[in-house]
Amino acid sequence: MDNLKILGSGCKKCVALEENTKKAIEELQMEAEVEHVTDMAKIVSYGVMSTPALVINNKVVSTGKVLKVDEVKETIKKNIKK
Repeated sequence: MDNLKILGSGCKKCVALEENTKKAIEELQMEAEVEHVTDMAKIVSYGVMSTPALVINNKVVSTGKVLKVDEVKETIKKNIKK
């Protein structure tokens, strides 16, 4: 199962990215675990300085912006090999 993480403090933008990510997973009909990481030490350990950030299978794929559902879907397709 693929693992996606939203890195961010829990602000509105972070929550929006989490919602868009969950919707994208649902639309792609894939099984994936979505985790919201709010611990700043863990966020920094990914090298992320700007949140929200999206991490797919431990690879940072987006930082500093809220991706739209379609953008999340494209990012997932590019970063998950089936």
